[in-house]
Amino acid sequence: MTNMASDRELADRAFQVLDDFRIEIPSWGFSNTGTRFGKFLQTAAASTIAEKFSDAAEVQRLTGSTPTMALHVLWDLPNGLADVETVRSLEKQHSIRAGSINPNLFQDQEYKYGSLCNPSAEIRARAVDHMILSVEIASQLNSRDISLWLPDGSNYPGTQSIRHRIGWLEEALQETHHHMVLGQRLLVEYKPFEPAFYHTDIADWGMALHLAKAAGPQARVLVDTGHHYAAQNIEQIVAWLIHTGMLGGFHFNDRRYADDDLTLGSIDPYQVFRIFHEIHAAGHEGVALDVAFMIDQSHNLKGKIEAMVQTVVSAQELWLKASLVDRDQLSHLQKKCDLVAAEELFRKTFWQDIRPVVAEWRAARNLPVDPLCALRKSGYVERITQERAGRQSSGGSYA
Repeated sequence: MTNMASDRELADRAFQVLDDFRIEIPSWGFSNTGTRFGKFLQTAAASTIAEKFSDAAEVQRLTGSTPTMALHVLWDLPNGLADVETVRSLEKQHSIRAGSINPNLFQDQEYKYGSLCNPSAEIRARAVDHMILSVEIASQLNSRDISLWLPDGSNYPGTQSIRHRIGWLEEALQETHHHMVLGQRLLVEYKPFEPAFYHTDIADWGMALHLAKAAGPQARVLVDTGHHYAAQNIEQIVAWLIHTGMLGGFHFNDRRYADDDLTLGSIDPYQVFRIFHEIHAAGHEGVALDVAFMIDQSHNLKGKIEAMVQTVVSAQELWLKASLVDRDQLSHLQKKCDLVAAEELFRKTFWQDIRPVVAEWRAARNLPVDPLCALRKSGYVERITQERAGRQSSGGSYA
C-alpha cells in the first residue's frame, strides 16, 4: 500500500483492525486426516489432545490472532465429560482456550442411514443424546458455540422420505436447543453433497436458515466457504444472512471444485475479500454483528502447522484489506450507478499491498514479522517430528 506505513492515522486504524481480529483454528487441522481414498501420514502430525494444544499455541505465538481451538467431541473428548478436566488443564498450560464444540454424527456404524434423520427412532434418540452431551461439554468448558455439520442424506431416489426427515431434524434441533444455557449458540452448517449424493438433509443456506429458526432463538447459520457449488455467489448468501440477523459464523477454507479444504485464499482470495467486505459494510452501517470466524481445513501434503500459519496470515491480510474500502465514497458511486468507478474503487482496495503495515503491526505487538520464516527458524516442527515419530494417529474422518 503506497505510503500507508508512513500515514500514522491510517496505520493506527489498521492496527486497531488487526488487534480486534480473531479466528479460531481446528484441532483436526493438526492431525493426520485424509480422503475417501486414503491419507499420507506426516510424522509431525498431532496424535493426542495435548499435542494439538501445543501446536495451536505455536500458531498463536506466531500470528497473535488464534486464542481458541475448536474441539471435536469423539476425536478430542472420546470419554465425554470425563475429559473436560484434561482440556481445562491444557488450556492453562498453553494459554489456548477451547473454542467451538463439534458433535460427531458421521463416524459410528449405526449412522449408516443417518443420525438425527435416521428412520429409526432409537438411533435418532442416541444422536440427540450426543448433541445434548456436546452442549454439556460446551457448558463445562465455557464454550459458546456448538457447531453442527450433519452428513445425513440419501444416495438414491425413493429410498428415503425427504419430508419426514425434515420433521425429525426439526424435532432434534429443538430438543438440543432446549438444553442450551443462556449465551450458548447452535450453529447450523449446510453442504450440498458428500457423503450423500442424491439428497443431503441440510443442503443449502435456506434449509439451514429454516432449521435454525425452527430450533430456537439461540440458533444461527454457519457458512463453510467450501460447501457450495462452483461459481456460487457466497457473499450474496452472507448479505442475506446478515440482513435476516441469522449469520452466526464461518468455516473458512478454499476450494477449486468442492470442499477441497485448501488453505484460505490459495485459489480465490478475492472471494474472501468480498465476503469480508459485506461484514465490514454492515458494521459501518451500524448493523449489530456477532460472527465467529473459524478455520476448517486439513492437509495431506502441506505441513500442518505451516498451512495453518499461511491461512491465518492470509485471513489477517484480507480482513484488513476489506476494512480499508472507502464505504462512504462507494455508497455515493453505487447510488449514482457509476459502475466503473464503483468497481475500480473496490478492486483497487483489493489490489493494494498492505503487507508493510501488517509487518509494522507485528513488530509493534512483539510478533514475528514473517511468521512462516520464524516457524522454520524456531525448530519447532523438527522437534515435534522427532518426538512424535512412530506415534501416528489415524486422525478419524474429516468433514
